[in-house]
Formats: sequence, structure tokens, C-alpha cells
Amino acid sequence: MMQAFDVQDFIDRQKLKPIHVAVLGMIGLVMFMDGFDIFMVGKIAPAIAQGFGVTPARMTEVFLLQQAGLAVGAFVVSPLSDYFGRKYMLVISAIIFGLLTSATVFATSITMLAVLRGLSGLFLAGVLPTAVALLAEFTPQQRRSTFIAVGMAGYSLGSTAGAGVALLVPAYGWQIGFWIGGLLPLLIAPILAFWLPESLSYRVNKNAKDPLISKTIARIEPGLVLTGEEEFILSRGRKQPGKTNLLDIFREGRARTTVLLFICCAFSMGNIALLAAWLPTFFQEMAGISIQRFAVVSMIAFLGGMVGTVSIGFMMDRIRPTRLIPAYYVGNAMALLLLSQIPFGTPAFVLLLAFWSFCQTGGQAGLNMLAAQIYPTSVRSTAVGWSGGVGRVGSIVTPIFGGFALASAFSLQLTLGIIAISPVIVALLVLLLRPPAQGEK
Repeated sequence: MMQAFDVQDFIDRQKLKPIHVAVLGMIGLVMFMDGFDIFMVGKIAPAIAQGFGVTPARMTEVFLLQQAGLAVGAFVVSPLSDYFGRKYMLVISAIIFGLLTSATVFATSITMLAVLRGLSGLFLAGVLPTAVALLAEFTPQQRRSTFIAVGMAGYSLGSTAGAGVALLVPAYGWQIGFWIGGLLPLLIAPILAFWLPESLSYRVNKNAKDPLISKTIARIEPGLVLTGEEEFILSRGRKQPGKTNLLDIFREGRARTTVLLFICCAFSMGNIALLAAWLPTFFQEMAGISIQRFAVVSMIAFLGGMVGTVSIGFMMDRIRPTRLIPAYYVGNAMALLLLSQIPFGTPAFVLLLAFWSFCQTGGQAGLNMLAAQIYPTSVRSTAVGWSGGVGRVGSIVTPIFGGFALASAFSLQLTLGIIAISPVIVALLVLLLRPPAQGEK
């Protein structure tokens, strides 16, 4: 007689073990790689433009195509992990965007570089939602937000490390960023392929008779004896359907939450893309601060982003997200308004930049974690990916403002003041969110 084995209950009752730490470490490494590659271009944009003999405003073409690639990838590649598996898509994405990023060093024009960044973006976009989904499904519920937050801190660290590339440009040229961003994922891919376990929830959802389910359970709890007669199920007694239906993100009371979440991500990620692409250039062109000077300050201050990500994960396990997340976005807006008022490089400026990074990164991490927890396994990666995809659509539009502000000779105060409007809108929209009960629905 078959005995029901509740995989979700098995995962949730686990205490912290070495395998959880190992998975977190591998996911953190993947996130680092993704954050570095996505944001590195904005950190050295003036150097790239100089290398091709064009004005910094011409980099708009690069940012637009990269964001377009990220948008398409979020809608197309992210759902593939709900069909083919989290681990499989992480490995494939790392290999492909690693090869494309490496090829960028041979670009002979800004247009060619922009096309390669657009193609890379297709596979860069799938990393974060897939990695978040795997962490959400592998971690006990009481530690879930914290683990996702720590994993996403790797994303912030990658962005910070991207700023350090500006210090290498004088010696090695703008190509050094693409060599690092291309070779790193190619080195990481074999580690993921051989040691990263697949999500148990995904395996059960796809094929409850998959023999690899028992092997993964044995890796998590070696002392547990399985008879081979177990019927693996999810959600405390309910079988999950084996077929993935993408429209489930709008069903069972999720439609209003999904729409509001999509709009929040459009404003939030649009702002992140705009500032990642143009902030060093804004300070260089509007305030006379070189990208090397900005890089030194930002590497120190952007560590606030990692603290923001980890802190919101810790607090989301304890405080209602729809009250917590808006506080981060209000802080984001206030910091942007003040950044243009305080002298660059002073201790107050560094602290303020760290606070801005804390709020911006923590707020977006909170949105990602919320999405990862309120959708079922069958569409979790799709939900996180599509919310990111809508965000990337916003990211296609917002970099245009950066080029317009530069071409129109806007002051730094006016530019950052306009940009500060978006986080205020996000804070108001999150207050309206009424997500359904978390977990499998």
C-alpha cells in the first residue's frame, strides 16, 4: 500500500543543515554573477563611449537594447524553469550569457555592442527568478525570507563589484569588464551542474514518481529510511497538478495582487535601471566627478544594498510586507532628493549613498520575495520572472530620460528630483496590495 510522503512538510520541518548552506552559497554565487553582469556596463559607460569615440549620450542605445533583452528574457526564459527545472535553466543561462558577454570584447561599434548586450540580456533575465524560486522551494518556511534575502545580497554584491571595474579600466581598457562578466559564469556553470540539487517541489509537481526525489531527500536527511512505497505529494495532503498553466498567476484571488505587483515592478525596476545606467555619468557630466572617483565612493556606499536586502528578508519573516516595503521606497525617494544637495565624497554623502542603496535594493528585494511566496510552485518562477519582465519593460523606457537629461543640460538637482517621484508611487501602490495567503494555494 502506498504511503503519502508530504514533501512540503518535510522541507518545512528541517533544521538548518550543511546542504542548506551549500545551496545558499551556490545561489549567492549565481546572484553575484547576475548582478555584476547586468550593472557593470553602467559603471563604465563613459569609458566605453570614449573607447568608441562617441558621446556618453550614445550609450542610450546600449542600455535600451540590454533592457529590451532582459524584458523579453523575463517573459520567455523564466517560465522555462517551470517546465524544464530550476537547475537546468540556471546552468544553460550561465553558459549562454557567459559566451555572449565574452564575445562583447570583440565589438567594433556601439551598435554591435548594443546588440550583444541585448542577446545577453535574454538569458541574464532568467537567473534571478529561477534562483529565487529554487531557494523558496528548498528552504524551510521559517527561514525562507531570510535565505532569499541572503541569496539576493549576492546580487547586490555583484553590482558593487561592477563599480570596481572602473578602477581597472585605465590599465586594461573597457573590455576588462566583459572579460570578467563573461568568464565568471562559464566557471560557475560546472559547479551548478554537478552539485546544485534540483527543487524537490518542482520534481514532485512534474513527476511524483521521479526516482531522483528519493535521492535528493537522502541528501537532505541521510538518516531517513525510505521504503520505496512512498507516494510523494505537496501542500500537506493535496497533490499538485503536473501541468503548468501560466494564467494561474491571475487565478484564485491573485488577479488584483498580480496587476498591482506588475505596476510596482515597472516603476521600481525602471528607476533601478535608469540609475544603474546613468548615475556615474550624471555625476561626471553634471557635477564634474570622474567615474573613478565615483567608483571608489560607490563601492563603499553600495554595500548598503546588501544590508538592505538581508534586513528586509529578516524583517519580512516578522512584519507584514505591505507595511514594511513602502518604508524602504519612501527612504529611497528622500535619499535621492538629498544626494544632489550634499558635497560629493564627504562622510555625509557616503552615508547617504549607502542609505539610498539600502532602500533601493531592499525595496526591490522585498517585492521579489513577496512574489516568490504568494504563488504556487507550478508558476512561481513565471510569477517572479513576469513581474520582473514588466519591470524590464519600464527599464526600456526610463534610460531614455538619462540621455534626455544630459542632452538638455539638466542640473543634478532637477534630474534626481524627477527620478525621486517613482519610488513614492511604488510606496503608495504597495500599501494597496492585499496578497492572498502565502504558500501553495
